[in-house]
Amino acid sequence: MEKITESPSKYRNLENLSTGELLAHINSEDKTVPLAVEWALPQIEALVEAIVLRMREGGRLFYIGAGTSGRLGILDASEIPPTYGAPPGWVVGLIAGGDGAIRKAVEGAEDSPTQAWEDLAAHSVDAQDLVVGIAASGTTPYVVHGLRACRERGIATGCITCNPGAPVLAEADYPVLVVTGPEFVTGSTRMKAGTAQKLVLNMISTSVMIRLGRVQDNRMVDMQLSNSKLVDRGTRMVMQATGLDYPAAQRLLLEHGNVREAVAAVKVSQRLTE
Repeated sequence: MEKITESPSKYRNLENLSTGELLAHINSEDKTVPLAVEWALPQIEALVEAIVLRMREGGRLFYIGAGTSGRLGILDASEIPPTYGAPPGWVVGLIAGGDGAIRKAVEGAEDSPTQAWEDLAAHSVDAQDLVVGIAASGTTPYVVHGLRACRERGIATGCITCNPGAPVLAEADYPVLVVTGPEFVTGSTRMKAGTAQKLVLNMISTSVMIRLGRVQDNRMVDMQLSNSKLVDRGTRMVMQATGLDYPAAQRLLLEHGNVREAVAAVKVSQRLTE
């Protein structure tokens, strides 16, 4: 299979370019990524709808990937509890080679045809869940065989890849193909392909959380108050929603633990006094 992501860069003799030239060319290539993602919006929409349907019924979202793709999935999953107050097990990211591979590559881990299913089985994945394979090349055995194992067991699958005709597309019920073309440095898919994957993951998780009611208006009303910046942000949200001054809003926020409950408490109190 010819991989567009492995095609030669259109730029030559990179070592002879100035820093300014390097940055300008990288930026020029990066500008093409959002347009490539735009072409995939209908596919992303179908995947999001499928995820929402399952999660409303108690299912979970899993990401599986290797290398950069795996790390991006873990990054997206790890942001869900603090940003939206969701349970840690709602969205799970798995990487070939285990957690140690987040920081350091594990030799040969992505070539295993069985490890992905073993990793998923450790989380008791079942037909209520949906598993998304992330692979820029679309050929990574860990991802391709992981999705195949899921489909054999009646578990819905999706994928995010950057190569037309990639094997992973055939294993996904809800495929997302974002054709980003050759990389600035030939084969360095952490660049444009990785950026495309990050954009798509942002779209998926954000849209899913909004559809599941984790955002009111445009505010993260269920976010965890894990540091002073977030307490301040939450306090200002409560102020805007209720008209309370800063000290009163902050006291209420800390008492109730999140913006949603704090605002609801004020509205209940106002109804009782009417």
